[in-house]
Amino acid sequence: MLFVLGVGPIVIASAGVAVTPPPLQTPPPPHPAAIARTIASLQVEGAQRFEAETVLSYTKLRVGQAFSNETLDQAIKDLYASDLFADVSISGAETGAIVLRVRENPIINRVLFEGNKRLKEDKIAKEVKLAPRQIFTRTAVRQDVARIVELYRRQGRFAAVIEPKMVSLDQNRVDLVFEISEGPKSQVRQINILGNTIFPDSKLREQMATKAVRLKTMLSSNTSYDQDRLAYDQQKLRQFYLTEGYADFKVISAVAELTPDKKDFIITYVIEEGKRYTFGDVTVDSDIRDFDNKRVAANLGITKGEWYNAKRVETAVDSLSAAAGALGYAFADVNPDFQRDKDTLTMGINFHIAEAKRTFVERVDINGNTQTQDKIIRREIRLAEGDAFSNFQVKRSQDRINSLGYFQDKFEIKQTEGSAPDRVVLTADLQEKSTGELSLSAGYSSLEKFIIQASITQRNFRGKGQELRASVSYSTYSKSVELGFTEPYLFNTNIALGGDIFRRDYRSYNTIGDSTTTTYKQVSTGFQIRAGLPLNEYWTASARYGLSYEQVSLDQATYYTNGVCDVALAGSYLCDAIGNRWTSSIGYSFIFDSLNNRLHPTKLAPVDQPGLCRGGRRHALSAVDHRRGEILGAGLGLRAQRAGRRRPYHGHRAGCAADRPLLPGRPAIARLRHSRGRAACHPPIL
Repeated sequence: MLFVLGVGPIVIASAGVAVTPPPLQTPPPPHPAAIARTIASLQVEGAQRFEAETVLSYTKLRVGQAFSNETLDQAIKDLYASDLFADVSISGAETGAIVLRVRENPIINRVLFEGNKRLKEDKIAKEVKLAPRQIFTRTAVRQDVARIVELYRRQGRFAAVIEPKMVSLDQNRVDLVFEISEGPKSQVRQINILGNTIFPDSKLREQMATKAVRLKTMLSSNTSYDQDRLAYDQQKLRQFYLTEGYADFKVISAVAELTPDKKDFIITYVIEEGKRYTFGDVTVDSDIRDFDNKRVAANLGITKGEWYNAKRVETAVDSLSAAAGALGYAFADVNPDFQRDKDTLTMGINFHIAEAKRTFVERVDINGNTQTQDKIIRREIRLAEGDAFSNFQVKRSQDRINSLGYFQDKFEIKQTEGSAPDRVVLTADLQEKSTGELSLSAGYSSLEKFIIQASITQRNFRGKGQELRASVSYSTYSKSVELGFTEPYLFNTNIALGGDIFRRDYRSYNTIGDSTTTTYKQVSTGFQIRAGLPLNEYWTASARYGLSYEQVSLDQATYYTNGVCDVALAGSYLCDAIGNRWTSSIGYSFIFDSLNNRLHPTKLAPVDQPGLCRGGRRHALSAVDHRRGEILGAGLGLRAQRAGRRRPYHGHRAGCAADRPLLPGRPAIARLRHSRGRAACHPPIL
């Protein structure tokens, strides 16, 4: 081997082979752009709103600093990146006297919208970021256009086109105009389902919220395409199959294709139904010592051999959680362990209730009651600070607060962890609603002429839970005035006291020609006092006393003969009724009420531990009302009434207005009136 070393590159060659080293190459001369130059001076031209120093602050150019073409290019990029300038150029690079020529972006004078009919301007303005007195930039305009397009897409208008236009004004100002072509609403033309063999397409489409455009769905808003609704429909399909026993069901794909004209969508679902399962062994494994696992498992309402139903599993979990809460374990963790056997197509379930500590109420927070006093709400809550937590008592407290009618419907008491693992905080977030009622009515009758009725009721007077009511009616034949007041908690005790005063004037006229004669007149004036005392959570005892003074008279010229009422003209009933009399009455009632809401009952309140009923059915008495009335006076009249109903509970609406308790509210109490040894039943006066 021959090694030749020299100044030039190393050349290695084999023996017997001549190798000629490559000629030396001289480097090319430097490009003019790479030659460093120095900035002799800096000048800014074209700036109107900004000072020259402000413009230069966005660049790295400084007098006396070396620069190159790359430096100038970076300065132009930095000025454009500031979004303050519409055009930038640099000159004087040859001599070092750098001149920056800029054209500032205009200021927005107004932002206008044209062509929007389906969406109000205020809704679109909330999505647009550009506003008057801001700097106009094309980037910001493109972003606002994208926001408006997305807003229309959420409304189902995928053919909407937004074209921004700029109207130049003096002093470098512009009006920004968004010209909107809304286009038709994109609707669902067709829903295709692939892979289903058990259920027909029509059955599956019934489960979906999205509907295809048909004659019967033309007025429905669900025919428009909504991406969120598409995800919801997939969940609905899964829920349907799981409740029918198909535990392996899954949605493989869901594709929504927009037609070329952007008017309609075609949705295609590809599903896999799988096999149908039955329930296997259902057991309960509880780490809480108070639970009888076998007894609880036998009363969950799930039977081995029945078709699997995920809804019944969820109900069982809720029932076990409620049962644990009734025993004082507020945060009991119930986990169903599914044991799927694909060979026998059975689904065994073991409900494991993790060990939990007995929980106590740390405090009760009440929020949102601006008018109603705290004590009005707290006296309906069946748990206080320091009490052992009970889910049953929490449910009962919710029902009692809902029965007041002072707050929004479906109110719930929230449970959060307290300062320690065995402490729970109950929070009542309330939203008050109007408790006043005003009723005005007027009419005209050829018999009674003008008829006017007015009534006003305040069910939460002064925010103290008191009820105040007044009513007035007037017509040619009858006039009446009634006032009533009820205090549900007298002196902050669990005693209700109420009263009513009334005056009713009824007259009958006989018109002959132009003369009008009063033929019959009855005036009743009186009052009633009632009191109620709850015996326990469901039983209430009440008593009432009423006193009235009645004056009945007949026209002597029409019905009298020789100064005596003529039975042949007036009848024995009217002749016997003539005169003035006092009527004194007393009565009592016993009422059992287990409705969850006295105003709008939807189910019976539970009277046993929730979730432990047999066969999923629960029986309870909705209402029992035993009443007895007596007349004190010249004679004696008695009336006793007992009403009760045993109803199976299916979770549907139960109860009626007649089942409501005496206090607070207006009970349907029959009034007995004694008339010369006879007792007559009259309509309720409350």
